[in-house]
Amino acid sequence: MSAIHIDRLLEATIKKGASDLHLSVGRPPVLRLNGQLRDLATKVLEPDDTMALMKSITPERGQQELQEQGGCDFGFAFKSADGLAAARFRVSVFRQKSHIGLVLRKIPYKLLTFEQIGLPLICSELVRRPRGMFLVTGPTGSGKTTTLASMINYINVNFDRHIITVEDPLEYFHEHKKSIITQREIGGDVPTFSEALRRALRQDPDVVLVGEMRDLETISAAIRAAETGHLVFGTLHTNGAAGTINRVIDAFPTDQQEQIRVQLSSTLLAVLSQALCPRKDTEGMVAAYEFMVVTPAIANLIREAKTFRIDSMIQTGKKFGMQLLDDHLLQLYKDGKISEEEAIDKSKNPADIANRMGVKMNRPDTELDTTPGANRTAPPGGKA
Repeated sequence: MSAIHIDRLLEATIKKGASDLHLSVGRPPVLRLNGQLRDLATKVLEPDDTMALMKSITPERGQQELQEQGGCDFGFAFKSADGLAAARFRVSVFRQKSHIGLVLRKIPYKLLTFEQIGLPLICSELVRRPRGMFLVTGPTGSGKTTTLASMINYINVNFDRHIITVEDPLEYFHEHKKSIITQREIGGDVPTFSEALRRALRQDPDVVLVGEMRDLETISAAIRAAETGHLVFGTLHTNGAAGTINRVIDAFPTDQQEQIRVQLSSTLLAVLSQALCPRKDTEGMVAAYEFMVVTPAIANLIREAKTFRIDSMIQTGKKFGMQLLDDHLLQLYKDGKISEEEAIDKSKNPADIANRMGVKMNRPDTELDTTPGANRTAPPGGKA
């Protein structure tokens, strides 16, 4: 299979509106369409095919990393010969069963507005803040990158700021508008997230985007940047606002956690946790959100290690635009936008949301007793 075939595959990915292209030995190329995997009507890929496809798009640095570490990530721009199909792709290349596999995530060129992606209106107020931390969380493929790109674009269009993004790899490309945009790629422009953050503070930034807060050093540097008078955006693979706060605090050694709670309570602006669901009413996807704004009351809960009470505080914070994920899923279901099964599958508490829908579920995760420790099983001959 020659390079021309990768062009055809990428054109098909764009024209069909797929989010991802999977290339794996022993199966035809596969598209992810509206959350479902669909084979393309082409030949089954052989080891030589995936190797040729990989070499046709992977830069030398990536091929070397693949040899040394068994995988690499990079991004590239694609435009079809007729000029009608264009997008950026984020690529993950990896070895599996001694063969080459690839997954290409499509990143549209068009940046969406807050209204188009359904963000709470208060987000436009929060991104004006001169300092603090705004976290966007959710599982892989939940649209965090698109949400952050929309926020960065909003600042870029409306305010004169110096925005530094640190990503692995670069996904959305931003042009200078009212702001100055500096985009740094891990591996190409700078070796690590923590190093990029350390240097960013000497580059007169107003806004810093951290593509992934994946280790203690990066999380610590991001909190420090927010404390020292910068607006910091970051992502974590966590579900829910309370879970996000716990994850950040738990990343630190026990003897530092009390201090981090204090820092977090004063620097955290908001947590937006999202899940992406296939639409029932039309083609495409819709995002369900959990949104928490850090009010003085929530800041106290963070300081006092009472994050278990955050969900009830979110429920009473509707005037600030706050909402729980399960409440939004239920609303999307009632509006006919997502299916009953999708709402239950993506919820944090399947038993509760099924009950609120009036649905009788015969699934293990809805039969559990939700009281703490009730579902622990005792080890043989011992106590739980």
